[in-house]
Formats: sequence, C-alpha cells, structure tokens
Amino acid sequence: VQLQASGGGLVQAGGSLRLSCAASGRTFNTYAMGWFRQAPGKEREFVAAISRSGSSTYYADSVKGRFTISRENAKNTVYLLVNSLKSEDTAVYYCAADLYLSDLRAGNAVDYWGKGTQVTVSS
Repeated sequence: VQLQASGGGLVQAGGSLRLSCAASGRTFNTYAMGWFRQAPGKEREFVAAISRSGSSTYYADSVKGRFTISRENAKNTVYLLVNSLKSEDTAVYYCAADLYLSDLRAGNAVDYWGKGTQVTVSS
C-alpha cells in the first residue's frame, strides 16, 4: 500500500483545513487508517484512527472535538478535517495504514506510512 497525504498549508489560528490521504491498491478497505503528526523537536504522536468500515473512530485528547477523521473506501481515501486550529497543531501530518486498529492507536509496528504534509498555524 502506498499512501500520499495532501492538503496541508499555512492557516491562521482558528482556521480549518482538510487533509486527504490517497491509497494505492485494491485492498484499502482491509486496513484501518490513521493520522499522526510530528512537531519540530518532538516525537511523532497519534492524532486519530478509523476502523476499516469507518464505523469506529478514535482521537487523541488534544484534538478531540476539533478534528474529524473519515474515509471513503470507494475512493481509497481517508480524510482529516482539522478545525479551530491552534499554534500547537503546527506539525507534519502523516497518514498510516495497518491491518489492526490497535496498532494504529498505539503507534506500534504500523504497516505503512505515507509522506507527510506540513500544517503551519500562525497566531
């Protein structure tokens, strides 16, 4: 599985973006999908994850209520709608795929990583 994230950019605090991650292959709906981020000087951290069908979603406490993860299996795409952005949301955002949702939530042994997309929030 190859993953390509897009949609990042420079936005003012309080603004919104929609990140997209397009996956190759015909097995997209067999993978749970997730988003992670890495800020300068910090370790990569879990942001959100979604089950194969899209029926279950999970979020880091820091983004709960502001970010929404969704997926369109027909388009092999997962999205992250980021609202009410804060300066501390500035990071490179990565999408990821794993057969097991638990691996994504733990950030352990994730099967596939995409290249990141930069989100910069100006205050």
